[in-house]
Amino acid sequence: MSTAASSTATIRTRVAIVGAGPAGLVLSHLLADAGIESVVVDQRSRAEIESTIRAGILEQGTVDLLTAIDPNSRVHTVGDRHEGIELRFQGEGRRIDFPSLVGRSVWLYPQHEVLKDMLALRLGAGQDLRFGVTASRVEDVDGDRPRVIATDAEGAEFTVEADFVVGADGSRSVVRPAITGSSRDGYFREYPFAWFGILCEAPASAEELIYSNSDSGFALISQRSPDVQRMYFQCDPDADPNALSEAEIWETLQARVPGTTLQEGRIFQRDVLRFRSFVASSLHRGRAALVGDAAHTVPPTGAKGMNLAIADVVLLARALNALLLENDPRLIDGYAEKALQRIWKAQNFSWWMTTMLHSLPEHNEFDRRRQLGELRSVTDSEAGRTYLAEAYTGWPFD
Repeated sequence: MSTAASSTATIRTRVAIVGAGPAGLVLSHLLADAGIESVVVDQRSRAEIESTIRAGILEQGTVDLLTAIDPNSRVHTVGDRHEGIELRFQGEGRRIDFPSLVGRSVWLYPQHEVLKDMLALRLGAGQDLRFGVTASRVEDVDGDRPRVIATDAEGAEFTVEADFVVGADGSRSVVRPAITGSSRDGYFREYPFAWFGILCEAPASAEELIYSNSDSGFALISQRSPDVQRMYFQCDPDADPNALSEAEIWETLQARVPGTTLQEGRIFQRDVLRFRSFVASSLHRGRAALVGDAAHTVPPTGAKGMNLAIADVVLLARALNALLLENDPRLIDGYAEKALQRIWKAQNFSWWMTTMLHSLPEHNEFDRRRQLGELRSVTDSEAGRTYLAEAYTGWPFD
C-alpha cells in the first residue's frame, strides 16, 4: 500500500516503523528478507521525501549493503566513487589517499537519490508504506503489543499495533519520548558556528572534496553532479542566508580556499546549517528502539549521519530477527550498548574533524598555530592519515 487511503481503525503488523528515511526503508527491506512484515508511516508525501535535497557521502560498508539489497543500485552509475579527500591549509593541499591507506573508498551519492531507490524497491515489493501519516505518540512499549497512534492524510485517527516499534523519524522523533521519557533527554552539544551552504550551476572545481582551513575561515568544496556543485563556508549560526549577494558569496568562498580557483556559476539554493551533536539517553526500552537521527545527530564534517543510521539498522535487524523469529531477546537487550560503541566513535571523529578545521570564537593566535600543528601531525604522518582514512571511509559492520 502506498497511500493512507486504506487506513483502518487498527492495523496489526509485526514491526511498526515510524519514518521513511534511509534507516526506516532499509530496515523494512532487511526485515522482509527474513520474513518479518512491517508497516512504515511517514508524515511526508512521496514527492516531498524524494525532493528534499540532502548531502550524501556513503561509506564503503553502506555502499556494500545497498549493492547487496539491489545489485543494480544507481550508486554505481549515478554515484561517484571518491578515493580520497584534500585537506588544504596554508595555501597548499594535502591529499588523503583512502585505498592506499585502508583499502576502502567512499561514494558521493546524495541521500535523496538513495531514498528514490529504496522507495521504488520497497513499493515494488508490496511494502505497506503509508504517506501523509502523522504519528502523535507511542504507547505501551513495556507490554507485548506497543501501539503507534497516528492520523492519516484525511485527519482520521488510527492505531498501528505491533510486536515492536522502531523510531526512525528523525531528530524530532515522536517515538523517542516513549523510550527516554522526554524528547530532549540525552547528551547534547551545540557548536558556536554554522555552515552557509549553496548549490550552484557550475562544473566541478575539484575531483574530490576539499576541506580548507584558512586564515579567513573554513570552507568545504564538494560536488553534486557534472553541472551542479555544493559548497559551504563557516558562518555565524544566526546568519541570514539572503543577506549576501552572489558576488559576496563567491568572494568569501574563494578567499577560504587559497591556491584553488573555484568554478563559479548561478547560485540557485542557499541555506544555513547549524551544528549540533546529540545522543539520546536510551536507544531501547521494552518493545521499542531508536535508529538514525531519532537516536543521534552529528555535525556534517565527518560525513557520518546516514552511514551511522545504516549501521544502527544492521544491528537492529539482526536483533529483531532473533527476537521475533526465535524468541531470543539477547541481541535486542544488547542493542543499545553495541550501537553506542560506534555512535560515540563517530561523535568523537565528527567533533575532531570539526574542531580541527573550524575557527572558534575564543581562538587566539596560539590556538591558530596549534591547529596548524594538528593538521600537519595528521598529514605528515602515515599513522595520522590512516586514522582519518579509516574513520572517514567507515568502520566495518559487525
